[in-house]
Amino acid sequence: MRTKNLEDVFKKSGIPDSTFVKPPKYGDILVSLRTKGRCLIVEGPSGIGKTTCVRKVLEELRIKGKFSMLSARKSEDRQKIDQLTQQANNGIVIIDDFHILPQESKDAIANYMKILADEERDNDKLILLGINKAGDSLIKLTPDLNNRIDTIKLVKSPEDKVRELISNGETALKIKIAAKEEIIRLSKGSFHIAQLLCNELCIYEDILEEQTTVKHLRVEANVILEKVIEEFKRIYNSLAQSFASGSRLRREGRAPYLHLLFWLSRSDDWTIQIDDIIRQHPKHKISVKQVVDKEFLSRLILHNPDISNVIHYDANARILTIEDPKFMFYLKNMYWEKFAKELGYINVALEYEYDFALSFAGEDRKLAEHIYDHLAYNQVAVFYDKNEQHRILAENVEEFLRPIYEKKARYVVPLLSTSYPQKIWTKFESDSFRERFEEGSIIPVWFSNTTKAMFDESLKYGGIRFNVDEDIKQEAINIAESLLQCLEEDKLTKGTSKVINTKYNSKEQKKTPAQKNKKQASVTKKKKNTPEKTTRKTTPSSRKPTKPPIQQGSLF
Repeated sequence: MRTKNLEDVFKKSGIPDSTFVKPPKYGDILVSLRTKGRCLIVEGPSGIGKTTCVRKVLEELRIKGKFSMLSARKSEDRQKIDQLTQQANNGIVIIDDFHILPQESKDAIANYMKILADEERDNDKLILLGINKAGDSLIKLTPDLNNRIDTIKLVKSPEDKVRELISNGETALKIKIAAKEEIIRLSKGSFHIAQLLCNELCIYEDILEEQTTVKHLRVEANVILEKVIEEFKRIYNSLAQSFASGSRLRREGRAPYLHLLFWLSRSDDWTIQIDDIIRQHPKHKISVKQVVDKEFLSRLILHNPDISNVIHYDANARILTIEDPKFMFYLKNMYWEKFAKELGYINVALEYEYDFALSFAGEDRKLAEHIYDHLAYNQVAVFYDKNEQHRILAENVEEFLRPIYEKKARYVVPLLSTSYPQKIWTKFESDSFRERFEEGSIIPVWFSNTTKAMFDESLKYGGIRFNVDEDIKQEAINIAESLLQCLEEDKLTKGTSKVINTKYNSKEQKKTPAQKNKKQASVTKKKKNTPEKTTRKTTPSSRKPTKPPIQQGSLF
């Protein structure tokens, strides 16, 4: 019998033999593939075993070699995909990564699947493999397709299945892995990651092929983990930075791309739905909606091949997904706080719902809109009434607006034109924020054609001058840049805060339970012997105001 090589047992890619384990949905897939005319969508994260499972089922049904395998990532295969929807007698066809196909191809596939189901063809069957919720785009456009096909979702495998995989590999190579349980935990239900970690562990222990007698491998899992993470950092760190920075990095911004990447790393199915994630994190609603609704997110992924190879965004379903299991593993074990600091973000912990709230008369909307556009482009959250119109209509207007100007915005920016004091709503808004002058939260914009007597109160405070005779768009950009500088200085004054709580800590993992208990006891003892410190709460009125990097001056 031929000696088994390591790469044939713990496989980093391809269809495993010695270590194949039937996933929980194996039987569902088998029954679906036996059903005439019934097409199948298999969803799940990359590396979960979709292709392996389907091919093994076809092998069990003795259909091995009697099917066509097409990939939506290959240009020559995409041509074949478009052709098969226009002809009969295609046999069994598997389309991998179908979620990246253009919408017109998906429409044609949906119609083709309806025909196969209605006619119950004996020889034709279409099997689509894609990421989580990939089938939603087909069902959304063709709802009646839902009753004509099977959609089976492969989720992360239970620990006993991963344990079975590793045990099969141990038997094949005649080894015993002491860190088996820790590898199971680190794999988080991914067969692909379990294979990879076991492969690296064997190489570390110089096990390159089947042993003649059983050999015990005693290396700790954290040693292998550090080795793998270091290698993945070389491959993926710059890519992660490119996504987290977005189209341009603003240190003072709300870091929407950074947060999207972090939320992805914490999702069990490697997928987040934008509307769901906004509901879970309402303070990020404005900044995330800006990059999504203005298609900044779509363009970032579409125009960067390195990013699009590992992250997919379905604009119709508003679903963001990680496609590379190794990239996901790297993100799950990243030092997120250090990562954010290295990027240059400062204090992205959010105290306010909005960074700025604009207050202006209707006659000055053009200036307000230009200011908003530049601020939004720089990833800060701005209250601009036009964007909130649908919410304002459904609320008592005064009750909706008052808390925004009183406390929900870090800075209020009133555009003090000759029209400002004449309007009912600007009077209401200014009454709401008037008390915040003392805390340095009001940055007035003074129009050059106003008189000092119109806004006496602002004489004590800083503000920005708008020259009505200059180009309005350039003036708006200058105003917005001053506001951004003010926000940056405010965040620098408060210092850098923790961005992410969960991180991989190799030193902590190396400690034994006894060492950890000893450390805890030491901490407890120190706490008992340390006198209590009294802390003074800082109220808005007593807090030292952060002065904007702008003119001191007249008007208000």
